[in-house]
Amino acid sequence: MTAGGAEGHEVVAELCPRGPMLLRGVSAVRDEHGELHEATRPVVAVCMCHRSQRLPWCDGTHKAVRRD
Repeated sequence: MTAGGAEGHEVVAELCPRGPMLLRGVSAVRDEHGELHEATRPVVAVCMCHRSQRLPWCDGTHKAVRRD
């Protein structure tokens, strides 16, 4: 996955423990298949458990995933 920011804007990534990656300042996210997804919000949550029904975006499914 890659993320691109708008020109002149800093991109900040924050990995939430057992949750999504929050990206601030991105304009788009490219998924593992090369598809580009436009970021329409100032902060977007990217799924890290790979079980979201809205990939690459987090839909909260990680909350229901069994934790070891």
